Amino acid sequence: MTVAAARALRAECPLPSRCSPHAEATQEWLAGWVRRFDLPLDDDELRRLDAGRIAWYAGRLYPDASAADLRTVAALWTWFFLLDDACDGPHGASGADVAALRDGVLHVLRHGPGARTAGFRGPLRQMLADAWQAPRARMPPPWQQRFADAVAHHLAGDRTEAENKTRGHVPAVSEYVALRRATSAAYVSYTMIEFVTGHALPDPVYHHPALRALAATGNDLLSWFNDLVSLEKDRVTSGGHNLVLAIAREQRLPDERAVEAAVARWRTTMGRFMELRATIPSFGPELDRAVAAHVEGVARSVRGTIDWSMESARYSASRS
Repeated sequence: MTVAAARALRAECPLPSRCSPHAEATQEWLAGWVRRFDLPLDDDELRRLDAGRIAWYAGRLYPDASAADLRTVAALWTWFFLLDDACDGPHGASGADVAALRDGVLHVLRHGPGARTAGFRGPLRQMLADAWQAPRARMPPPWQQRFADAVAHHLAGDRTEAENKTRGHVPAVSEYVALRRATSAAYVSYTMIEFVTGHALPDPVYHHPALRALAATGNDLLSWFNDLVSLEKDRVTSGGHNLVLAIAREQRLPDERAVEAAVARWRTTMGRFMELRATIPSFGPELDRAVAAHVEGVARSVRGTIDWSMESARYSASRS
């Protein structure tokens, strides 16, 4: 049911599908980059990581990135997925564990790869230090702060989800939607639009209500689509943190009806996204080109996540 629903939504999505011409070469490079670090992964786990096609994900989100920038983004996303697995893997992590990890990550992002950190050592730290070099060297401090803030927001969401699972709390729909905007990491992906385009928006523009509304709506779309694709996995591991599961519990619906409700919600939200995208105001000739690139990047994050979620082996278990 969820597979058919996801395929139908993908087919009717009004956002065009694109992918970087550098994706395949970047995936080959990424496999070698990952193996430079002493990750606690055996050969099968490394092959599964490669089958996740993370470079293709980066290529779908940032199809116009240069070859070098796509490698940087793919490396950061690989680190990010490994970090996410550490927070939400099969054995789970406590809220305190996630908080300690967050503090170490933010110290590196805010003080540089050479900064000494307590409690954040090993391969994940080495990977972040390596992948962070190019963005830190090229991008201005306000952008670096936005990236760090987005990572902090994501990890705060991970901590809340971990604490919910520990105490057996299943979120209601409205609570889940707000939390999912953090755990999706979409806001992290949006900051990388500026890195690959070279246009760093001023804070008042980046945080303008019109752009914030578009960002939140795009976040919902990509998150809820991913919830459909990962539903079977989430039944076992998520502690109710999935839109379909939240709807089913709150509205006392069978799974099939809850999927239908989630799909209807997604379709309505896509209509809202297209309206918001078409009504972004002008910020003047010096900024409108950068704003247009950002708006297009948010749309790419939505469509790119849709395509990649259906193609990546990361979710193949939930589609079998």
